[in-house]
Amino acid sequence: MSSQSFLPFALPDIGEEEITEVVDSLRSGWVTTGPKSKRFEQDFAAFIGGGVQAVSCNSATSGMHLALEALGIGAGDQVLTTTYTFTATAEVVRYLGADPVFADIDPVTFNIDPASARAAAARSHRLKALMPVHFAGQSCDMQALETLASERSIPMVEDAAHSLPATFQGRTIGTLSKATVFSFYATKTITTGEGGMVVSADEALLNRVRTMRLHGINRDVFDRYTSTAPKWYYEVVAPGFKYNMPDTAAALGIQQLRKARRFLERRQAIARQYDEGLRDLPLRTPGVARRDDIHSWHLYVLQLDLQSLTIDRDRFIELMAKEGIGCSVHFIPLHLQPYWRDRYELREDMFPVASAVFRAAVSLPIYTRMTDGDVERVIRAVRSILGRFAR
Repeated sequence: MSSQSFLPFALPDIGEEEITEVVDSLRSGWVTTGPKSKRFEQDFAAFIGGGVQAVSCNSATSGMHLALEALGIGAGDQVLTTTYTFTATAEVVRYLGADPVFADIDPVTFNIDPASARAAAARSHRLKALMPVHFAGQSCDMQALETLASERSIPMVEDAAHSLPATFQGRTIGTLSKATVFSFYATKTITTGEGGMVVSADEALLNRVRTMRLHGINRDVFDRYTSTAPKWYYEVVAPGFKYNMPDTAAALGIQQLRKARRFLERRQAIARQYDEGLRDLPLRTPGVARRDDIHSWHLYVLQLDLQSLTIDRDRFIELMAKEGIGCSVHFIPLHLQPYWRDRYELREDMFPVASAVFRAAVSLPIYTRMTDGDVERVIRAVRSILGRFAR
């Protein structure tokens, strides 16, 4: 183990502004969904632009569940997505009794491959939605996916857990489809600890999301509890869920959002430092499809050239840990996970790109609290290990 302190894979960047905002909520006595949740929603919608509205929830997982439910996805339906994602993307489909249909990925961006998606759609006769995932913060080929969704007359719900802020051909992620869902988990580009946001220009969809995120109640609890006139009455109009974001989390989000552009600039600088420092090694740095797009750089994922090394990916990560540096893997494809593999009889050869990418993928630390010295330390460790174990 390195004598230096351990450099973790990720850390949130929390300042005094966030602490003060959370303390203000605690002192106000309003700690569940209330004025700050509403304020965060308004601020977030303004940040995305394009005339959208935003509804907060307690995770991106719940947000995707709510969005699909609002679109009427139900038992026997199919939703097309990528195998190269976290299980939440597919599990929300199963919450509704529907079935995910998986496509392979592009070998450069690791986003859903439009050609594979088109082939999967052709085999699917109950397809009701398309759910792309913007891997690592780089937008999918939305033009190709919009064409596919239009041809099949199905809505698109974007899993944008990695993608604040990001763009596709000058258009902000969050303004391109029926609904977009963002994540504010602890490792994301901004955080509320746990939390998510559903963004859409469809008012009817968002009204359904608002109702279903809190037990199917047709009245806003904040309005009922703060009104000076008696407003205790409400109606349960559907069997909803408990998915609301508390004000203590929204307080974090209000201040984090104000720093989102600065956070982006720091992540971009770290990515450039890695690109430069890791040249001429037996690896491939992240592929960028469209240089004019904004890439949020939630993740920085290497592909090791295993043919040029005497160690595999897992051993590389162990050696990085011995150097005091935390790494991770994004993702273990869903077709390799027991539940999805066994339920849908999935095989590695059905998704050759995702299978190959997974075996060589390593996510390096990339977060705004890293100093230039921290980044150089990671680069030195990578260069040292690959130098020692090159063929």
